[in-house]
Amino acid sequence: MSTITFSSQDGPTLTVSDDDRVLPAVCVLAFNANDASGAGGLAADVAAVASVGGHPLPVVTGAYIRDSAEIHDHCAFDDDAVADQARAVLEDMPVQAIKVGFVGSPENLGVIAAIASDYPEIPVVAYMPDLSWWHDDLIDQYQDAFQELLLPQASVLVGNHKTLWRWLLPDWASERAPTARDLAMAVADSVPYLLVTGIPANDQHLENTLTSAQTVLGSGRFERFEATFVGAGDTLSATLAALVASGNDLGEATSEALTYLDGCLEHGFRPGMGHVLPDRMFWAEPDEDDNDDESAPVVPDFDLPPHDTQH
Repeated sequence: MSTITFSSQDGPTLTVSDDDRVLPAVCVLAFNANDASGAGGLAADVAAVASVGGHPLPVVTGAYIRDSAEIHDHCAFDDDAVADQARAVLEDMPVQAIKVGFVGSPENLGVIAAIASDYPEIPVVAYMPDLSWWHDDLIDQYQDAFQELLLPQASVLVGNHKTLWRWLLPDWASERAPTARDLAMAVADSVPYLLVTGIPANDQHLENTLTSAQTVLGSGRFERFEATFVGAGDTLSATLAALVASGNDLGEATSEALTYLDGCLEHGFRPGMGHVLPDRMFWAEPDEDDNDDESAPVVPDFDLPPHDTQH
């Protein structure tokens, strides 16, 4: 047994042994782009999976060039680099769920679909984000590959109502908006379940619905927020994947994931000059009573030295 000891000159010594450590029980393999703003992408996946007790295995598929207001561009990784990252961890540790976000190219979708087919026992949560910032021809190529290659490997597709409507039912002619079940029927041959978010219910509420082509499995109504959020879809889909990986059935996992997302949005914050980001660690914020805890250790104030190294 190894022991790690942390000590300070004036404070108590803290000893942590191997026997005392509790490691996450489930591993979630997340394919997504890096997002330097922290709004979505792998930043959202890592925080969300860890928040519900999972161990994230983030596979970088590319990088967004973005800030908190908008996406300016995206650079995709080579598909071999994506495949090598994923297979290295799959051969090393057990994976209980796979989450697929925006991976940047049809080629990357192809290698991810191939990996998923090699591990058919692992559930796949596929998320389709809003791609309106991208070029129309690239959107069409990506979504066609997503539907043809990835959806047949997926257990559930997650997406916003407007995004899925534009993609799956572009020629919808009815005066009424398509329901979540209408969208599920459009891809019934590819994926068994859809989690459709942001369905307008009335001026004050939005609905999120889990459905198959045959029946609606569950629906929750949430109050609209005045702010515009970014990163909510990645947060929800990563949380759902982690909860499914933990052994929850899809209905229970969906309910818990939506409740967690609602808390993230309620505690959202604006770190820059753009939109509001979900606070994925809202549950870790101290209570007001904790600030008055006299038993808390006192750490003396000190200033960090300036970064003025001369080379």
